[in-house]
Amino acid sequence: MITRPILLIEDDIDDKVFLEEVFEELEIKNPLVWFDNCNDAKNFILSTEHQLFIILCDINLPRQSGIELKREIDASDRLREKSIPFIFYTTTANMDHVREAYTRLTVQGFFQKNHDFEATKRDIKLIMDYWSACVHPNSKAEYA
Repeated sequence: MITRPILLIEDDIDDKVFLEEVFEELEIKNPLVWFDNCNDAKNFILSTEHQLFIILCDINLPRQSGIELKREIDASDRLREKSIPFIFYTTTANMDHVREAYTRLTVQGFFQKNHDFEATKRDIKLIMDYWSACVHPNSKAEYA
């Protein structure tokens, strides 16, 4: 059985490696697909035939921010219909970004990065457990 990929949009290679270690320790079997910029990630979302499990996206990225990417996803019927849970996972929890994420965008979560391994494991486990159990358009759950 192939598990649905997790899309990680993160430009800091150290954070990417750190998260890979967290996913490995948690024994998460979903493949992790990584991009260091929004444009390549968006092209992947548009072209992949795989249904993605979740998008974990930094906000501070080169050329285009995660906020700008999420605006584009929300403005596109084709991208929005993919119903991919979108979580901001970022260093800076700027309240303006948090407000915009929840009031103007269809974000499903906003987490501040923690560089403590155990705290990060708890956050990632919480996110994965929630979206594994949650019924949504791209979940494998049967609707009642």
